[in-house]
Amino acid sequence: MQRTNAHVVVLGNEKGGSGKSTTAFHLAVHLLYEGFRVATVDTDSRQRTFTAYVRNRSEWAKAHGLNVPHPIHFHLPQTRSDSAEENARLDFEMFRQSVAEVEGEVDYLIIDTPGFDTHLARIAHTLADTLVTPFNDSLVDLDVIARIEPDTGSVLELSHYTRLVQRARRERLAIDGRAIDWVLVRNRISMLNSRNTRIVRTGLDSIADRVGCRVAEGIAERVIFRSLFPIGMTVFDPLESGVLAGSSMSHIAARQEYRLLVDTLNLGLRSGVVLRKPSRLAEVF
Repeated sequence: MQRTNAHVVVLGNEKGGSGKSTTAFHLAVHLLYEGFRVATVDTDSRQRTFTAYVRNRSEWAKAHGLNVPHPIHFHLPQTRSDSAEENARLDFEMFRQSVAEVEGEVDYLIIDTPGFDTHLARIAHTLADTLVTPFNDSLVDLDVIARIEPDTGSVLELSHYTRLVQRARRERLAIDGRAIDWVLVRNRISMLNSRNTRIVRTGLDSIADRVGCRVAEGIAERVIFRSLFPIGMTVFDPLESGVLAGSSMSHIAARQEYRLLVDTLNLGLRSGVVLRKPSRLAEVF
């Protein structure tokens, strides 16, 4: 099949600690093991958690002679001009070059965004074919998406991040007539059927009905992830790849959760072929 452009998956949420970078890296590695070519971009030039994950993987694999797949990775260095306008211009140009370099050479482009509003984050959202918003399964984290009535779970007011996504969806529709598939992903799901959990679930259903997004079950709180990040491994890598002795059951359960998440995201996989779309970089940039 002739290459045109990659399916773009953007991880976005204006709240830190929601699992964006971990989810982004696991999606990238899963797709690599499925035989697809994957590029990743870290647009968080300050914290660079995603880039640290990629670096840890490379260093661990080299030190231990491991044959594990790696994405083509770009990170945007922090610009330090005295002019905010010049910084924004340089950031944009580095991002544009990174995306343009790989969009016709890979099957999937996965972009991790910072936990705050930036110009690049807005551009990245407009590029998305699939927008994944992980959030911790609590009313505190849900408040970034919408303010919820605490007794009924009904939507009182859409929050800033949701309005940002709505703007990105309108812009994308105007550019090429395509819709952004927005998926809210519940992370660190509590095993207890508490009142808070029920209100979160009701609130999510209300948000989905109002803004036209989907809701996916994400990843439970698991100690294994604290062991995976320092060595750059994922639940899709074999246990022998890291120091995960005694973690086999957690490893298997987390892997199954991520596989279910990938199935829910519906990333256009069909017998190893990506369902492609015409390039729209020229219009977006």
